[in-house]
Amino acid sequence: MSDDKKIEKLETPSESTTSSAKSTGKKKVKGSNRIARWFREMRSELKKVVWPTPKQIVNNTFVSLTVMAVSAVAIWALDLAATQIFEAIRTFVPRLFAG
Repeated sequence: MSDDKKIEKLETPSESTTSSAKSTGKKKVKGSNRIARWFREMRSELKKVVWPTPKQIVNNTFVSLTVMAVSAVAIWALDLAATQIFEAIRTFVPRLFAG
């Protein structure tokens, strides 16, 4: 019984809408109806969103900046180590073939 409440009714054009479109000779534009329905559905979905509190936003921002800073330091350290290794190889290899 509770499942019946969750089922939404599909929108169907009423007889007055279809008969008035036939009597005036104008065709209904299906694209504009779809766009309007899309905006209505989008608005109803946005009402369901649980937005974060200002405290959560500050906390998440702090965590993001901290992770970014730690990652930047780690990449810098790896780059520095790789540079030292390649410099050592560059100076050591010619000595092997020189004599």
